[in-house]
Amino acid sequence: MKWYRADVSTITIRPCAAADLPALFSIVNDAAQAYKGVIPADCWHEPYMPLDQLKQGIRDGIVFWGYEAGGELVGLMGIQDRGEVALSRPETERLLRKYWSISGRQIETSVVLANARWTS
Repeated sequence: MKWYRADVSTITIRPCAAADLPALFSIVNDAAQAYKGVIPADCWHEPYMPLDQLKQGIRDGIVFWGYEAGGELVGLMGIQDRGEVALSRPETERLLRKYWSISGRQIETSVVLANARWTS
C-alpha cells in the first residue's frame, strides 16, 4: 500500500474525470490490500476491482472525488446516490442485494468499510 505525505499548500479535493481512470484503478486496488486476509480467500481476486468493473460502476452512477496532492491524485471517495440508504449492519444484506450486484458469498462476508481490528 502506498502512503503519501503531502504539502498542505498543494492539496485539492476535486471531481474526477475520465483522464483519472488509471489513477482511480490503481488507488482502489492499492486500498483493497488493507482487506486482504479479512475478505475470505474465495472472494478475493487480483486485481480486487477489475478495470471493467470500475468502469461499470461509473456507468451505474458512482461519482468519484479525488484528493490531489502536488498535482498527483493520491486518494479518492466514490459516491453513488441510492436514495435513503445506509449500510447499518441489520440492513446490510437486504440493501446490498437490492442496490448492487454482489455475490451471496461476498454479502455474507461483507466488511462494509470495516475490519475486525476496528470493531474490537
